[in-house]
Amino acid sequence: MKVALIGLGDIATKAYLPVLSQIQDIELILCTRNEQVLTALAHQYRIKTFVSDYKKLIALNIDAVMVHSATSTHSEIASFFLSHGIATFVDKPLADRYQHVEMLYELAERHQVPLYVGFNRRHIPLYNHHLPTLQQGNIADILSFRWEKNRFQLPGELNTFIFDDFIHPLDSVNVTAKSTLDDVYVTTQRQGNQLARLDVQWQQGQTLLHASMNRQFGITTERVQVCLENQVYEFDSFTSGVKLSESKQEKIAEKDWTPMLKGKGFHSMMDDWFSVVRNNKLDNQVVQRNLASHHLAELLYQKIRKEIA
Repeated sequence: MKVALIGLGDIATKAYLPVLSQIQDIELILCTRNEQVLTALAHQYRIKTFVSDYKKLIALNIDAVMVHSATSTHSEIASFFLSHGIATFVDKPLADRYQHVEMLYELAERHQVPLYVGFNRRHIPLYNHHLPTLQQGNIADILSFRWEKNRFQLPGELNTFIFDDFIHPLDSVNVTAKSTLDDVYVTTQRQGNQLARLDVQWQQGQTLLHASMNRQFGITTERVQVCLENQVYEFDSFTSGVKLSESKQEKIAEKDWTPMLKGKGFHSMMDDWFSVVRNNKLDNQVVQRNLASHHLAELLYQKIRKEIA
């Protein structure tokens, strides 16, 4: 399978290339406008084919493309490959405007080709081992589900805060694909014209769902808590946590020497992505969740922008 990577910045070089280069039946092709980076990475990973213009990839008969360029370029690049009937992976967010997200999925449907969004937190092995059906939307036994992602001294511009960063905890708790702000409680804190904290909370049946980001926190960290009846799972990283039940605390963790990227869900996500490519089909439930999480992000952006104005 020929797979092209477009955009070779931090996320591509730190997270994706180390994983993709280990997959035996994948032939990688690199693409970035930075010639120095392009040749250096091609040499490092012994990749023979590389180009600086993504439009030239069509002539190379690629089977799939993975887009890791700046968010502002996602829509243009993804549209090009979807129009050519090529399975397309885009690192989150798919776009920073919902109308572009909707347009891209309409294009994917028109050309009968899968459009995959890289939400790696849906694929974290430790979480999915202990809560195997939660990310599939089964919340019948869940009393509350809270996901917080915090950063140190990093208030940000509203659009970037929400679409490039907050969309992670937002999507992670949006397992039932909520797409409106009806009955959603939203609180914010600002530092001047920048957003410093955002909390979004709603109730789905008996389940309380809460996404939180504080970018004036004392440390960069990510925490997850899932409460069932008289039982709680708490994760303070992607590879370890505790299970609380019967007044006892049980430590849970990945096996020693588990690679960091595997613990963060990148290996599982790539397995899922290439299964989608081979079958040329993305489950409609996944599509609806992708649309819903981006729509929620758009509604939050519009709501908070009005409040600031």
